[in-house]
Amino acid sequence: MAFLLPVTAAHAQLGDLLKRGENAGSSSGLGSLGGALSGQSVTSGSTGNVAGILEFCIKNNYLGGDGASSVKDKLLGKLSGGKTSSDAGYSDGAKGLLNGSDGKQLNLSGGGLKGEVTRQVCDKILAQGKSML
Repeated sequence: MAFLLPVTAAHAQLGDLLKRGENAGSSSGLGSLGGALSGQSVTSGSTGNVAGILEFCIKNNYLGGDGASSVKDKLLGKLSGGKTSSDAGYSDGAKGLLNGSDGKQLNLSGGGLKGEVTRQVCDKILAQGKSML
């Protein structure tokens, strides 16, 4: 029975995010993780955050291969002088914090979110990163 608690927490978090996304009327911003699961886009609010999320996804084996690394490196080149230490969005992303353009934040590294959901978000952010190039 105790093993159900993380799943319940994840469902509660998804429900809260879905409600917030619907109330905000946003379909292109962070909106909701529930939106990502139903085919809507989950996007970051900044190039630095996308690069940081890709770093997190690669480091934690949610994305692999040279393609994701190449997109991340190209996005880093777009940052001010490629300096990740001065970009708060990148720092957040590298820790698994997805910052939406609407100011909402989603923690991919905890809060009950598990592998498959995080992998889906990583795939969406990779697609967003490719569109930014």
